Amino acid sequence: MATTTVAGFPGTAEVTNQELLELPCDILVPAALSGQVNAENAPRLQARIVADTACALDQQADEILHDRGVFLIPCVLANAGGLVVSYLEWVQNLQNFYWTEDAVNSHLERLMVQSLDDVCAVASEYKVDMSTAAYVLAVARVAEAVRKRGIYP
Repeated sequence: MATTTVAGFPGTAEVTNQELLELPCDILVPAALSGQVNAENAPRLQARIVADTACALDQQADEILHDRGVFLIPCVLANAGGLVVSYLEWVQNLQNFYWTEDAVNSHLERLMVQSLDDVCAVASEYKVDMSTAAYVLAVARVAEAVRKRGIYP
């Protein structure tokens, strides 16, 4: 029997969106709506890792999860993969030289792992949460680019 939903599937129990966020799990990826994780429900999240792909956490939730030792992959980093691949496509088009899918995936993995490592290093150095670290790193990189290139009129 073909269906278009999992609602009512045999052997399942219906849960609300909020209950779903608070279920025991290793990795939580709130990926649908922003603002779903907040100061009210953040203390009840049971995930050890949260990959914030929808800017689902508000600032208070971010701080609560950080204080609880939950590893957060900030929205700006969790969403960067598509942008990185777009950049890689642009580079290929400029060079009129095209990589295999494996080569693109290899470049993507290297850049994403390095980015995560960089954000973790900033978070550790300044003793801030991962979202703050990601923004500190971004601002520092933009400032360095402006310094190196000069300000154009």
